[in-house]
Amino acid sequence: MRENRKCKGIIFDMDNTLLQSRIDFAAMKEDICRHLIGQGILTEQFPLHEHTSSTMLEYAKQAGMDRALYLTCLNIAAKHELRGMEGAGLENGVPELIESLYGKFVMVVVTNNSLSAALKALEVTGIKTYFNSIVGREQMEAMKPSPSGFTYALNQFRTMTADEWISVGDSWIDGKASAGAGIPFISYRTSMEAMMDKGVSPIAKIDHISEVKDWVYG
Repeated sequence: MRENRKCKGIIFDMDNTLLQSRIDFAAMKEDICRHLIGQGILTEQFPLHEHTSSTMLEYAKQAGMDRALYLTCLNIAAKHELRGMEGAGLENGVPELIESLYGKFVMVVVTNNSLSAALKALEVTGIKTYFNSIVGREQMEAMKPSPSGFTYALNQFRTMTADEWISVGDSWIDGKASAGAGIPFISYRTSMEAMMDKGVSPIAKIDHISEVKDWVYG
């Protein structure tokens, strides 16, 4: 349980936290990498296994990728995202959780997906209206693990301080972004060891999304 802090807001990751994502992230990453190699930004020796799509794109920016090429890469990602949203379902327990939290907490989604893909997925699954804000990559200066999306959310609710929020996600990039914004992070279905290997220190690890309630009440 949280001690000596009153939680007022919750930031959720979307894919594999709220939604059972069907996005083929490996294929997305490979397609973007292939395009960047073709454009001479990356080489065949690029350690793709060490990166997510977002960290690869940040690397490519440092290697000289211009804005036009960056947008082309995002279009590649968007095609995978929209395809993966077809028939997407909710993680077990999500409807009950957000119904129980609705009206009691500010609830926000922060996702590296395009805003259009996120809105479509949350609409189709019937949970979009429960959230006070949905932040996609268009609202970020840089994607997670950058804290940009989290600070964008904080700036929308200026009466709340960072330690009055918690965030929940399944990936180290969620935890890194959360920490960068000063928000306590809960790891969902990913071990503490895996998180700490990436320099992330969650306040807890949960196996079922309903356990979020244990950390926002109390």
